[in-house]
Order: sequence, then C-alpha cells, then structure tokens
Amino acid sequence: MCGRFTLKTSASEIATLFDGLEIPPQEPRHNICPTQDVLAVRQIDKQPQAVMLRWGLVPFWSKDLKIGARMINARSETVFEKPAFRAAAKSKRCVIVADGFYEWTPVKGQKKKQPWLIARPDRSPLLMAGLWESWQDKSAVDSPTVETCTIITTAANAFMSPLHDRMPVFLDADQLPFWLDSNFSDQSRLAEFLKPHPWENFETNKAEIKHGSV
Repeated sequence: MCGRFTLKTSASEIATLFDGLEIPPQEPRHNICPTQDVLAVRQIDKQPQAVMLRWGLVPFWSKDLKIGARMINARSETVFEKPAFRAAAKSKRCVIVADGFYEWTPVKGQKKKQPWLIARPDRSPLLMAGLWESWQDKSAVDSPTVETCTIITTAANAFMSPLHDRMPVFLDADQLPFWLDSNFSDQSRLAEFLKPHPWENFETNKAEIKHGSV
C-alpha cells in the first residue's frame, strides 16, 4: 500500500515535468497523510491542470465523505471492476506527485515499527498513478463540491518485497499522454501501465517521522 509520502520538490522543478504547467505553490512536506490535500495533475477537455485533491477517493454515489479514509489506495488488479473505482478508471485518471514514500517493518522484540523512506537518491519527483472524483452531499442544500483522489498500487517487485507486498504504480513520461487522456479508454493498454516499476537507482533509508506531521 501507500499510506504516507513526501513532497519537498519545488513547484518550479515539478513544472518542468509537465511542459511548464503552472503548479500551485508548495511548501516542503515531510509526512503527507490520508485526507490531506495532495498535488495531482489531470486533464479536463484535453487541458492539463495541476490541482490539490483530498487524498481518499469518495465515489460520486457515496452518501458520506468519511468513506474516503478507506479509499486511499486502489488495487491495480481490480481497479477497472470495483464499483468504487471503475467510473474514475475510465475517464478520471491523474498522477499524484511525490518524491518519496514510507513503509514500516516490525522491530524484533518491540511493539513499535521502523519507518523506511523509499526514494531516488537525488530525491527527484515520482509520478504515482491515481484516480480522482467529484463528490457532493446530496442531502444538504448548496453542498460544496469536494474533489478527492486515490493512489493505485500493484504487487511489490524484488526491491520492495522485503518491506511490503504492495507498492505504488509509478508512471514514466511516455505513458502520461495516454493515462491522463480522459478520452483514451483502451483498458488493456492502460492495464499494461499498472505494473511494478523496475526501480533502478532507488534506495531505502531508516526514517524518523512524527505522527500527523507534514
């Protein structure tokens, strides 16, 4: 899974990955948690846009915003079939920007777990495959629209498997035009993107983080 991640990369550096797209100002964030707003890039009417989305996808048909806390990840194996995700997988795909993410392993003889930060040595950005949705509380008059997202995960590769059996799906630059195109609906082609990344030149480091810090 992916339950916490980092984004310390500047907005100007992120913009270079998307042909100079205007990126909302970003303060360095060391421990991004579910239900917080995260930086995502999507396309609407063929126009790319960088937006802040609440992490934890809320399906448009849901009656309660709270369901998003259980929808921070979507499994690649079922993302085109599961009712919570299949509509977004068809036409509301995005990338969520990070530059590292955390996993935890047990510490022998102790109740606590050791956090590990997984990142490239140069901490360059990572583009995680995601989905987004718009939601409104239909039981309330003039309910604001809440835009939410989820990170797609896949089976861990050999690099990640000592830490966890799942890992985020990372997209390469040549995959972005297809993944972000809301009119591209070739499910078999899209599914080819949702594979474990080869992860050359990645590293893990023991981390010290405080619960709830950003």
